[in-house]
Amino acid sequence: MIKGNVMVGQSGGPTSVINSSLAGVFKTCKDGGCAHVYGMRNGIEGLIDERYVDLSDYIKNDLDIELLKRTPSSFLGTCRYKLPSAEKSPEVYERIFSILKKLGVEYFFYIGGNDSMDTIMQLSRFAARIGSDIRFMGVPKTIDNDLDCTDHTPGYGSAAKYIGTAMKEIIRDAKTYPNDSVTIVEIMGRNAGWLAAAASLSKAEDCQGPDLIYLPERVFDHETFVKQVEEKRRESRAVIVAVSEGVKTSDGKYVCEANKKSTVTDAFGHKLLGGTALYLSDFMTESTGLKSRGIVLSTLQRCASHLVSRRDITEAYMAGADAAVAALDGETGKMIVFNRISDAPYSMVTGICDIEKIANKEKVVPDEWITPEGTGVTAAFDSYARPLIIGELSPFMVDGMPRHLFIDK
Repeated sequence: MIKGNVMVGQSGGPTSVINSSLAGVFKTCKDGGCAHVYGMRNGIEGLIDERYVDLSDYIKNDLDIELLKRTPSSFLGTCRYKLPSAEKSPEVYERIFSILKKLGVEYFFYIGGNDSMDTIMQLSRFAARIGSDIRFMGVPKTIDNDLDCTDHTPGYGSAAKYIGTAMKEIIRDAKTYPNDSVTIVEIMGRNAGWLAAAASLSKAEDCQGPDLIYLPERVFDHETFVKQVEEKRRESRAVIVAVSEGVKTSDGKYVCEANKKSTVTDAFGHKLLGGTALYLSDFMTESTGLKSRGIVLSTLQRCASHLVSRRDITEAYMAGADAAVAALDGETGKMIVFNRISDAPYSMVTGICDIEKIANKEKVVPDEWITPEGTGVTAAFDSYARPLIIGELSPFMVDGMPRHLFIDK
């Protein structure tokens, strides 16, 4: 039976497995009888400008599916576009729905994080208001792991695997010298410390892990920071620190704002962060005279598909596929969620949750998973995170380099 057409988009910061979710949506919808699966270029912003492609022109066989799953970043392009409210700008929604009607779209999927789920919520509300039969489904994606109502999000496991690996290699490098030193590694995370906490995964029988971990869930104090580093230096000449880019002082200001003359914000009003490790490195040297180095992992955390978690890429595909199944079965205004059954052995099932319970909410690291002194995480975090980084999936290598699927602009 031929079903209506599909529109799918990707939004927000990319991940190394976001295209696996796209592959899941595409394959399941095509197998389910949808004639056309359109992809919006650069998310909802591109759709408003009528920039879209027919994905069948680029994904032609199972090999392309596997290549897409191994391709980092957003295949369709992304955006950080905030939909205005329908009350203030009804013409924006009327344009979106007229484009979808013209293309015969009955199923709409948006792969993204918090802000993307707000888009799904706004569109599904408008659809209900005008009596539209288009079904809107959210597919979770964010390395920040801060979406509510789901155990974890696709993208986090691979980012955590990269962070743990990078930290282990940095520690190995820093400990090779006999000199006193401090190495401060900046890890992404605005208000939730899930990524910085992943630095603890480097700890094993062959690695002691970072000496100190600072999360945005706890207030950062400069004087305490210096004292804690000095204490660790007495135990080990080389001190390795993992710090979230979003750590704040007691006045609510981000630490990284101290060395910026102006603060830039994105379309959602989020301050653009960065430079925390470099600032703290200079601060440490000025305060103690210690040799200090700041390292910023930056976008490497979200695009390192050469070190992807097999479990993460499998679950990302599952999220896209199950979102397609739910929409084809009549669901709308929902997001796919992961429900964990057990840590060991690891077991998880997917479900669906009303988007109204998820949009514009933020899940942070539980307080009981942070050590009392606020400089590390407990064994409970390890039990939670370690299953998410299990397994590897090698890229397709051509002439010694990974091959990716792409759209020729």
